[in-house]
Amino acid sequence: MRVIYHAESIVDAHLVKDALEHAGIPAFVTGEHLIGGVGQLPARDFLGVSVPEVCVEAAAPVVREMVAMLHAPVAEAHDDAPAPVPSLRPAST
Repeated sequence: MRVIYHAESIVDAHLVKDALEHAGIPAFVTGEHLIGGVGQLPARDFLGVSVPEVCVEAAAPVVREMVAMLHAPVAEAHDDAPAPVPSLRPAST
């Protein structure tokens, strides 16, 4: 297994995991059970999305596409516009 994406929140992690699974790539959220210990742990780099080694190359474009979609600028700003998406970063390979 290799971590291919470091998430800043559990929502980020599951969005990427779901996109990978939709593409037929098995994916797993790592560090999810550590959320309860955030007061005791560093607040970064404990959540990630992992895929089997044989799926790393196939997963890379899916992760890039998800990051691009989540960072896409909003066409118009409205008072009822959703809050900005937190920063996402793919894992270094």
